[in-house]
Amino acid sequence: MNNSLMLKKATYHLWTFTISKLISSFGSQVYSFAISFYILQATGSAKSFALNLICNVLPRTLAAPFAGYIIDKYPRKRIAIISQIATTLAIGGLLFVSVTSGLSLTAIYITTCLLSLTSMFSSVAFTSSITGLVDEARIQKAMSLNQMSISFAAIASPAVGGLLYGVISMPLFLILYLAASTVAIVLEATMNFTLFSGPKENNMKKTQETMWQGMKAGVSYLKLQPLLMTIIWIALLVNFLFSAYQVGYSFILIEKLKMLSHHFGLTEGAFAVGMLLLSIYLSIRREIRFPLLVSKGGIIIMGIIMGGATLPLLFSLPYNVMFGYYIILQLGLGACIVFVNTPTQVMMQKQIADEFKGRVFSLVETVAMALMPLGMVLYGFLYDVFPAQWVLLLSSGIFLGVVLTLLRPAVIRKVHPELAAEENRVKNKAEAF
Repeated sequence: MNNSLMLKKATYHLWTFTISKLISSFGSQVYSFAISFYILQATGSAKSFALNLICNVLPRTLAAPFAGYIIDKYPRKRIAIISQIATTLAIGGLLFVSVTSGLSLTAIYITTCLLSLTSMFSSVAFTSSITGLVDEARIQKAMSLNQMSISFAAIASPAVGGLLYGVISMPLFLILYLAASTVAIVLEATMNFTLFSGPKENNMKKTQETMWQGMKAGVSYLKLQPLLMTIIWIALLVNFLFSAYQVGYSFILIEKLKMLSHHFGLTEGAFAVGMLLLSIYLSIRREIRFPLLVSKGGIIIMGIIMGGATLPLLFSLPYNVMFGYYIILQLGLGACIVFVNTPTQVMMQKQIADEFKGRVFSLVETVAMALMPLGMVLYGFLYDVFPAQWVLLLSSGIFLGVVLTLLRPAVIRKVHPELAAEENRVKNKAEAF
């Protein structure tokens, strides 16, 4: 295939990938909203609701390292399509149960576990294939469009889910999700996952190694990549400390500041809007030159926002001012998360060898999520014992300290040696004047 045809195919991939991701993300989030609503209505039990959340998080966390090996060993297109087919079958199974004997919590929990696993396989397979689907110059655009799809789904799914749940039956709702998932399968089947990296990936498939050996090889590869190890440590510690905000935000606004429920919902929506706006911006601008430096700035602002969330607890503010303040904070936080994640993911796409991408991305996901449940339990206890503002301010200080230590100037210059040269050039110009 000549270069012109490859670029045209890559453009097709960009939009097909975006539409497929939008359909699957939107369907998944609307389903999660409706099922959560159904569980709470049917049982009135917070424990039943929490168990469904655990069924969504735990399977993908436990299975991610194994998924990485499988995704690196077998054709990624096949895995992505099989995962989407399995999603369709899981929804079809729940539809069959709902029609024949009525929905039960057991059937919902089993379906949630299956969907958690299939979405994880599909997500890692696609993430590992970005450099095979699109040309190097448009990797940032692809990652931004991916994030844009997720953000748009996060904004629209509660409204659509609430509307559909109120006017149609659960079986009809599941039929719509089934149809959307089928469309995603058809779109993915038309894509060439090895357009830009075929020979390398195919050679890797021929290697004979056990699953354990493959997983060990992935860990060994990581240990030889100081940049990746730094990113993993940041993901582990930052996600753990950020649990202080995730737990504390709702607690502060609802319990301490008595914000109205619809206003609280609007502040939550502002977060997704911030993500969407930055995703659009990054999809149209040129690639960021110093991704780790930009990510450092984004994480620092996240830490400042964490501390800033305590301001209405320290100083009395009029209700409308307080509401507007949190809207701005959440917009900024959503933007920062995209500004942190997208450049880092682009850098990882370019630096990780293709034959290790599945294992590395799945390990990063596992590590990033590993301490979050512990963090949520710990901070849930701390907020019950100590004043919320001091818990969040102390966590914010530690958060900033971790970032400034792990991403100190020496580390940034090691990753971006051209940055030091540019700094010297600017310094020499200043001295000349």
